[in-house]
Parts: sequence; structure tokens; C-alpha cells
Amino acid sequence: MAFQASHRFARISPRKVRPLADMIRGKYADEALDLLRYQPQRGARLLEKVIRSALGSAQDPDQNRGHTVSVEGLLVTEARIDNGPMFKRIRPRARGMAFMIKRRMAHIHIKLANIDET
Repeated sequence: MAFQASHRFARISPRKVRPLADMIRGKYADEALDLLRYQPQRGARLLEKVIRSALGSAQDPDQNRGHTVSVEGLLVTEARIDNGPMFKRIRPRARGMAFMIKRRMAHIHIKLANIDET
């Protein structure tokens, strides 16, 4: 059984979070949390929260049809960072021109699954 969590409309550029997602993809969930804990990037904190949310849904007996799932055996099978919408702003520049400032957002999706199912 797969457990998933997502953080939509995260106020960070997807380009900043994707290298961190590549780093944890295919690792055990507890190992991924250990890796992210020592990363200085802000995107690592966001990924940690989403993984903890997926682990929480794995531990919830109501969601797994009354079964308990071992957290140690969960793999990060999918770590996907998608583009979200953009806030578009205009900054005045020299000679009457205007430059577009795009404040990007990201959708962070994490899926955990048992070793047996992969």
C-alpha cells in the first residue's frame, strides 16, 4: 500500500527543491529524513514536513484498513516537484522599460511504499 502527501502552492521555486528531491528518491523514509536534516536549504525543511506527513498517514490505522505499517520498511518511491502558478510583478527599468518578475511556486508530492510492493 502506498502512502502519499503533498504540499501545494509552496512559496519556493521548483528549481531549488528538485536537487533535494533527486537526492532522497529511492531511499528509506527515515534515511531520507536524516539526509534532509543536515541540508542547509530551505527546501529541505519543506520536503521534511511532507515526508513526515506521509509517515503520519502510514501510521494512522483508520487509513490503512486497521493494519499497522512498519515505518522502517517504507521507501520514498516518488518525490516529484511540479511547477505551480506564478505571481507576476513588473519592475521599472531604465529608459521606460519594464522587466517581469516571476515569483514562482511549487507543488511537492511524496509517495511512500513498502519494500514488498516495489
